[in-house]
Amino acid sequence: MEFHMKLPRNTKEFALFLAVISIISVNIIAPLISGFEAGFSLSVWANTLKVIPFIWVAVVALVLITRKPAEWLTSKFVKEGDSFSAHIVIDILCNVFFMSICMTIIGSWIGTRHFGLEPLQMFFYKWPRNAAISFCVESLIAQPIARLIMLKFHERKDFKTQLVTEG
Repeated sequence: MEFHMKLPRNTKEFALFLAVISIISVNIIAPLISGFEAGFSLSVWANTLKVIPFIWVAVVALVLITRKPAEWLTSKFVKEGDSFSAHIVIDILCNVFFMSICMTIIGSWIGTRHFGLEPLQMFFYKWPRNAAISFCVESLIAQPIARLIMLKFHERKDFKTQLVTEG
């Protein structure tokens, strides 16, 4: 029942779900990582705000690109009878794994406005921190909020459908 109520049922709902998660994630993760990279200051935060729209576009594109590989990897760890929580945690881990690999490099290029080799050279120093930040934000903030929105959306939609069929 939780799968049906807390997750998107169609493409339109997936777009809403993705929008909620990506907007929350980008607005938390990008400033945090920027702060760890350049120091936590008002100027660093202001500069991060300038590139957030570009980072958001990259995140949405990468979610669409990495969705199938993440689903495939998730299926290797969970089976149909496993709990909703098990599916969600493993799904978040798999998505964060792929996204954090890509965004550790691409996000650095967008954030610094410079295409260079440094993100590749520093990858194994920065990726674990970025992945940990991303996993915490996704599992504790962004995904729970998006699932709550889906639950309320489905409750309202199902209630309206029930009224129409009864009335």
